[in-house]
Amino acid sequence: MSERKLLLGNDAMAHGLVESGCSVVASYPGTPASEILSGVALWRERYGVPMHVEWAVNEKVAFEIAYAAAQSGLRAATAMKQVGLNVASDPFMSAAYLGVTGGFVVISADDPGPHSSQTEQDSRLTAMSAKVPVLDPDSPDQARELIAAGFELSEAFRVPVMLRPTTRVCHANQDILPGPVAPSERTAAFVKDPARWAATPVFRHKLHLELEEKLAGIAAWEPTAPRLLNPGVSSRKALVASGVAAAHAREVLADLGLRDVLPLWQVVQPYPLHTAFVERLLADYDEILVLEETTGVMELQLADRHRVKGKRSGFVPEVGELSPELVERLVAAFAGIPAAPSVAPPTGGGRRPTLCPGCPHRASFYAIKRAAPKGIYPSDIGCYTLGLNLGGVDTVLCMGAAVSQAAGFYHAYKLSGQVPDIVATIGDSTFFHAGIPPLIDAVVQDARFVLVILDNATTAMTGNQPTPALGWGAGGVPTATVDMEGLVKACGVRFCRSGEPGNLPAFTALMKEAVAFARTDGLAVVIARQPCVVDRTYTGERPPKRAVRVSDACNGCRFCTTQFECPALVYDEETKRVVVDTLVCSKCGVCVDVCPRLAIEEVGK
Repeated sequence: MSERKLLLGNDAMAHGLVESGCSVVASYPGTPASEILSGVALWRERYGVPMHVEWAVNEKVAFEIAYAAAQSGLRAATAMKQVGLNVASDPFMSAAYLGVTGGFVVISADDPGPHSSQTEQDSRLTAMSAKVPVLDPDSPDQARELIAAGFELSEAFRVPVMLRPTTRVCHANQDILPGPVAPSERTAAFVKDPARWAATPVFRHKLHLELEEKLAGIAAWEPTAPRLLNPGVSSRKALVASGVAAAHAREVLADLGLRDVLPLWQVVQPYPLHTAFVERLLADYDEILVLEETTGVMELQLADRHRVKGKRSGFVPEVGELSPELVERLVAAFAGIPAAPSVAPPTGGGRRPTLCPGCPHRASFYAIKRAAPKGIYPSDIGCYTLGLNLGGVDTVLCMGAAVSQAAGFYHAYKLSGQVPDIVATIGDSTFFHAGIPPLIDAVVQDARFVLVILDNATTAMTGNQPTPALGWGAGGVPTATVDMEGLVKACGVRFCRSGEPGNLPAFTALMKEAVAFARTDGLAVVIARQPCVVDRTYTGERPPKRAVRVSDACNGCRFCTTQFECPALVYDEETKRVVVDTLVCSKCGVCVDVCPRLAIEEVGK
């Protein structure tokens, strides 16, 4: 008999995948979805279920691996964040036409806010464009339940199905009674059908017609039909909500005493919206408030601008989360009653995000600035984006763009005849994810800049998942390794050198050598190799500890706190000098080589 468990939303979805007989799960880490695959690996081991679970090199590869398993008749899934779906959008669009044999669930975790993303885009819009049905959970337990519903829907209509949790579902905890787990009895059996699996444009037209027929059936599929959460309420007004907004609306109605006044419809399948439900809404209600994050997907399908209040009408904000407080104000205004006064958020205080004490990236950016003080610094997606604070990051667009943009800046400035130093930075995991194709292009097109690969032996920002260079995968399973230097050289790069940022004088000299090479000879790559200071999974050798202190030579110039910005170096307003916060200091010792007055010294020397 199952026991109740307090589970994170991502762990609940992971359990849902295992208990639904999913055989293949592939993912690339990205907040808020990162823990899903880690959870699958954990449950797989705990229950002894045979599964293939992998951290793929990027979301497109993860999608295609899982999709092939679904083509073979197995249940499969892939998990990513909303911007990761952009990377996987090419196979996502095509897979909707081709369909599946086994169940295929695509988990795309959205980040309204956003909390840790470049955008707060709505994955449901991408699903609408691809013509893929979407399920929208309101809680961790419902997300777990909709995994099973997603597989059933996928197999019933032979289409991929998207599950679209948001940050508040992924990172909430809930007391859950998981379902039983048993090994899948399915075996892979790919049936060759070139007219379908390798369809040419003529056949794609036919497949598109079939997809439209499937969508019409899905829009009438009873298991995912909207539910009236407070039946028996009679009103000419109604609330329609999906996802976390539905959970908030349910609580708000009770708090405002409106549970017996306003009907609340929860939609778990916002696309395609059930046809009979749309007809009933427009027949039974004069005013309809639609609550959904982040875009008006249901509102678009209702297509009645006179009766529907939502994002298109301006009643509901188009940007940001629908917090409980905001939902309360919207529901109260819709019902014509006063809402509780809003509480202003706290102002001031706090400290801006910065790299961890002892982070090797801090030394890398400092050396970059010393080697190319007037340079342009394209960067990428990762914790090293915080190089902004050090003046070492000028652009952040998307995964892999640091390399492409560095090449673009070079070609743009070359036309004017004056090319500045260009130093791009990219993380090790991001390099494997999306940095290799633009590196090849830059070499072929003779773009001249320095690319610094910040190799801290982990995917740090999303929870220390492995990279292809480490030799272990999901759940600690051993894997083959990829030689980063060999890969860089195979791309045609003639200058490829590695250095340890913690040895600041030597690394700065290496950076200056790379900048000089790029000015006259071509693209140079420097691999800044030093492990993440907070990665507990790293078992290799680390730099020796070097405790430091500030001597009387400190004159309070603040060079170390402004140009190096280590949290362990604190300016004391009373003494007008810098002191070392020993509770924060990681004893990396790099600051010894930063102080222009040599006032920071190693203890014991």
